[in-house]
Order: sequence, then structure tokens, then C-alpha cells
Amino acid sequence: MADVNSRRYVIVPVTTLWSSPTSPRDVDAAAVAPHPDVVAWLADLDAAAARLGLHGRALTQLELGEPVEIIDQPDNIDDPNDGWLQVVAPMQPSTLDPRGYPGWLPASHVSAQVPDRTPISASPDSLEGGRGAGAFIAAARKRLGLAYLWGGMCDWALDCSGLVHLCLRRLGVVFPRDADDQYDACEHISATDARPGDLYFFAHEGKRPHHVGIVTGPGRMLHAPETGSVIVEEALTPARRASLVGAGRVPGLTE
Repeated sequence: MADVNSRRYVIVPVTTLWSSPTSPRDVDAAAVAPHPDVVAWLADLDAAAARLGLHGRALTQLELGEPVEIIDQPDNIDDPNDGWLQVVAPMQPSTLDPRGYPGWLPASHVSAQVPDRTPISASPDSLEGGRGAGAFIAAARKRLGLAYLWGGMCDWALDCSGLVHLCLRRLGVVFPRDADDQYDACEHISATDARPGDLYFFAHEGKRPHHVGIVTGPGRMLHAPETGSVIVEEALTPARRASLVGAGRVPGLTE
């Protein structure tokens, strides 16, 4: 393996970070093509009822302009634009690697040249509401009805922690990618003390948090439930209350 450690930038609208170069299936062809088409990919997944099969394959997604650090690539690649690269994504903090979220992506989806657009910049969300809880909730409500995608972290597809991460990113806030890391990054508070803009966390007994939702009122949250569902705002169900382990306040958000 080559000893590589260099910065690249995503040059496609959305690229998926995979657990290995062999993780994509035939149905994922549109996602790993040199010019990926996320909308076509989602349509292919739905036609084949293949979203659930992304578990353990897709890890997260990266947006146009997002930086990555190459940590390895196969020695037998003659053209650096061919094949796959193992990278970390520093804008998506993770306990999986202190340098950023780790995974694999097609080499053709990144370049050493910085694109014009960056994934954290002034946006309608941030311009209208600053970094307050109201702006955070408003950004999340714009995504109501979007179908859940395991590993989804873009405007076309989200999972539960991806919804939280992306909406905070739109406000210029860098926050961990996964629910358990998001729990650790928060100020822990009682669920009864949670206010709009805080986060509810859910876990099985003795386990780390596996689900997160954005508090919109007492006992209400906005969240991406699971594969087969869409982003909804609803009251906590009895099943959710049974796995509720507490709430968290996001550092840097104002009331």
C-alpha cells in the first residue's frame, strides 16, 4: 500500500463514503459513476427495494467542496483518478478516527483543486436565523417528507444523525456525524428540561445511543425514523419513550 497523506476536495455534488471498495452493489452504480447521480441512485434503490441493504455498506456522504485527507490507496493504481481512495472527512468528526470520518470513495470524485463552493458558508438558513435553535428547527422542517437513507447526509437523503449534522452544517456549525458521538458532544440535560433545538437521544439498555431527534416541543421531535419511513415531526411514541436515555444541548446554538 502507498504511503499517502494529502488533501483533496469533493468535486461532485454528492459522493458516498463506503466501508470498502467492494461495498457498492450493481444497484449502486449511479452513486459510484465518475459523474454520480444521487437522484437516479435513489430511484434505482427504490425500484429494487434495496435501501435496507445499505446497512454496513454506506457510511456517510460528502458534499461538493468538502475536504478529505487521503490515508491510503492501492499501489497498483497507475492513474490517480482511477480506482478507490481510503480517506477521512475532517468536517464530520467521529470517534472512529480522530482525523475525521473514515471510509472509501471513488478517486474520480475528488481533486487537489479547491472548487468554488464550500459546504459551510452563508446560506438562506443561516442568513435568516443566525445560529439559533429556531433556525436549526426551520432548516430541519424544510426536509420533512424526505425518505430515510442509511448513511444519507445530503439534501436528497438523510438518516437520523445526518439530519442533525446537515442542518447544523447549514448554520455553519461543525458537529459530529453519528448519534453516539453527537451525544458525547452535547451538554447532557434531563429529557424533561429539553427545549426546542435540543436533541433527544435513544439507546437500548447498556448500549450507546443509536437514534437522535430534534426537540420541537415537550415530548415532540423532528427526526428520520428508519428505512422505509420519511422525516417526520411527531410526539414521542411509547416505544420511543421506552428507549429515551436523555437529551442534549448543542454547543454554540442560542435559544
